[in-house]
Amino acid sequence: MKHPEDENDFFNRLEADMAADPSPNSGADVVDLGMARSARAGSADSHTDPTADPSADSDGAGSGDPTADPSADSDGAGSGDPTAVVMVDQPTPTAAGPGYLGRLMGARRRDVIPVWLRSTAELKTAASWVARHYAHAAGYHALRSPVYAARLAFQAPTGAARFVGGTMRWVADREGEPVRLAAVRREDAAEYLKLSRQRDGRVRLRTLISVLSLFVGLGAALAIYVLAPGWLQALSVSALVMALGWNGRQADAPVIHRAVEMPKAVKLTSDIVLRALGSLGIPAINQAQGKGKEGFEFTAPITRDGPGWRAEGNLPYGVTVTDIIEKRERLASGLRRPLGCVWPEAVTHEHTGRLVLWVGDQDMSTVRKPDWPLLKAGSVDLFKPVAFGTDQRGRWVDITLMYIAAVIGAIPRMGKTFLLRLLLLIAALDPRAELHTYDLKGTGDLDPVGDAVAHRHRAGEEDEDIEYALADMRELQEELRRRAKMIRSLPRDICPESKVTSLLADKKSLGLHPIVIGVDECQKWFEHPEYGKELEQICTDLVKRGPATGIVLLLATQRPDAKSLPTGISANASARFCLKVMGQLENDMVLGTSSYRRGVRATMFSWADKGICYFMGEGADARIVAAANIDAPKAELIALRARALREQAGTLSGHALGEVFEPAAATSTTLLADVLAVIPEKEAKVWNETVVERLAELRPEAYGEWAQMSGEEQTAHLTAVLKPYGITPGQVGRRIEGKFVNKRGIKRADIAAVVAERNQNRDAG
Repeated sequence: MKHPEDENDFFNRLEADMAADPSPNSGADVVDLGMARSARAGSADSHTDPTADPSADSDGAGSGDPTADPSADSDGAGSGDPTAVVMVDQPTPTAAGPGYLGRLMGARRRDVIPVWLRSTAELKTAASWVARHYAHAAGYHALRSPVYAARLAFQAPTGAARFVGGTMRWVADREGEPVRLAAVRREDAAEYLKLSRQRDGRVRLRTLISVLSLFVGLGAALAIYVLAPGWLQALSVSALVMALGWNGRQADAPVIHRAVEMPKAVKLTSDIVLRALGSLGIPAINQAQGKGKEGFEFTAPITRDGPGWRAEGNLPYGVTVTDIIEKRERLASGLRRPLGCVWPEAVTHEHTGRLVLWVGDQDMSTVRKPDWPLLKAGSVDLFKPVAFGTDQRGRWVDITLMYIAAVIGAIPRMGKTFLLRLLLLIAALDPRAELHTYDLKGTGDLDPVGDAVAHRHRAGEEDEDIEYALADMRELQEELRRRAKMIRSLPRDICPESKVTSLLADKKSLGLHPIVIGVDECQKWFEHPEYGKELEQICTDLVKRGPATGIVLLLATQRPDAKSLPTGISANASARFCLKVMGQLENDMVLGTSSYRRGVRATMFSWADKGICYFMGEGADARIVAAANIDAPKAELIALRARALREQAGTLSGHALGEVFEPAAATSTTLLADVLAVIPEKEAKVWNETVVERLAELRPEAYGEWAQMSGEEQTAHLTAVLKPYGITPGQVGRRIEGKFVNKRGIKRADIAAVVAERNQNRDAG
């Protein structure tokens, strides 16, 4: 046990040690906190001076030692001190970032008038839905009104008994009886007497009112019986019976049933969103929520957006919208909503962590969609936007078919062919458009359009079908060249933008009407061992140069890879439709490079999302669209209406009129054989223009147009035709009148080798 003297001695020695001067080598100093704070403030101010030297060794202000002498640089107190604290955050100035005007210029204004109210089509659709809803409800209840009346009549005695009993209880002031009984139980005589006097007054007044009402009611009933016409008497009795029946209704047996069962969806709240995000297993979100934070910063209130709820906010640092999209199924589970109701999206003009979460009331794949505006009536101007589908919010999405080339990709049975047929139906409703339709699947899905209005139509993938298509595509390539020359020759005041317009398409003499080519399962073309390369070359040319000349190419494939959808085509298609695909490669082949990385992922669609696609085009970012559901019977009716429009305009032609297409140009089989025929074996090399002249003499009906070209055009044309077969012309020298002349030409041995290889492959097949 310590004595008090020992304790006093300990504190005395401790006080003496604290009062003594510190050793020079102890490294400890007594710091005045007030001076230290002043020095830190001065150091911070020095960093804000634009004229100050920002280097770390300019003075001692940045050393963190408030007592350091700026001139000292060798005693450890200057900027060379390894323990010095360097302030890296600048003090917040009074006005941070852009000025007030700059913030106003960069502000994003919300729409004053909602989108659906600005769109005439959406307004008409909404109005028709409301009208149909109330018309259905009125018809439903009108048909069942006799049943309702009978139920009320049977319940009238019960209602009369309830009315009489209720009136008697009211007159007797039965509602105050529990209070009076409570006073009796407490044996509070004064309160009981007070309540009794109050009850007596109420009973007298209510009895008087009841008697007067009885006499007035009987008098009114007698007057109606004596003076009123029969219809008024019947109406009065019916109204009284119905009122008594309504009073006698049972709570568990409603008289009137619901005509429409409205969908019920839980309101989206911040707690539900945070719970769902926390269930995804993303470490950054879980860590933030584990520390008491929300893990998601809401940047706007959760609001109704069409038939659903919209939440927008910032994800934690390092978490992107792509991370959320990858876990869409788990997100739907966390929200306790069907998968087709949950659609996370990125905001392209914001950072990659800005999430827009739209949660619909109903599954997008099962919700009833509005009727296509052109289903029963109307025509189309292909140079103007036309509605072809709806987004998640039920708003119509438009497409302008002119000036585009389109690619449609999906795995089988997801609605790819239906979408292509819908686009062809849109084109068919413009009576000026010339359609070329090719169903390489061979099932006849495009027959409703092809047989009714198409200029050229073929279904199948046999060699004769491919040769038919190849001859047609060659004619279209020649038409492309003719149109380019025509546009170039037009005056600027008629064609100011060097492209086909609606006014030019109306002038039949120019022949610049829209041409729309639709090919289903286009990989059959490009993978063909004999004609694939030439078809690829022609389609690439049409994709690149066709839109400006009024030629539109629509390609659909269930194998969107580099072989079945050549890069030259996919990279230049301005409109892309991607339904469900299975991998990143297919996704990016259709939607463009890095689309998968940006969060535009058609892989997230489920098997039930038939007809739902990512649509890129029309000058907007990728949008999720459900194409209008036009089945085969509806397609036939629309195609017949389009045929009637063509008959009226006098533009029905080709296959739709029953004409048999006899290709004027030779197929590749006869082309190579003809080239060999016009080049004798003794001639090893021949100029291109010489070959063209000989071909025109051999088959004027097939090559006559080639001979009308200039020498340079003949050389370029034959080069382009032979390029798909791997034949590359080179320089061929000839001595003419003593002068040596070099021109582009071909070797007969190259043509013979290609023909021999093709025949060998055919025999092996």
